[in-house]
Amino acid sequence: MVKLRLKRYGRKQRATYRIIAIDARSRREGRALREVGFYNPRKDQTQLNVPAIVYYLERGAQPTETVKDILEKAEIFAQLKAKS
Repeated sequence: MVKLRLKRYGRKQRATYRIIAIDARSRREGRALREVGFYNPRKDQTQLNVPAIVYYLERGAQPTETVKDILEKAEIFAQLKAKS
């Protein structure tokens, strides 16, 4: 199963995250299938590759709770429903 999850980068107390598609059995810092976005919680910045995210969601990828919240703010699920 493929999951959409966060991969941590940055220094102590200054974390930034990449949103990645990864096999569910892999560890957090494991090799990603593809990087599909970026999230910086300190500046509340988000950059998403929407076509790649939709591609993985259509094929059954499961987002984690945090990634799901980020995608809901960006209205990705509304685009996915409209496409269906």
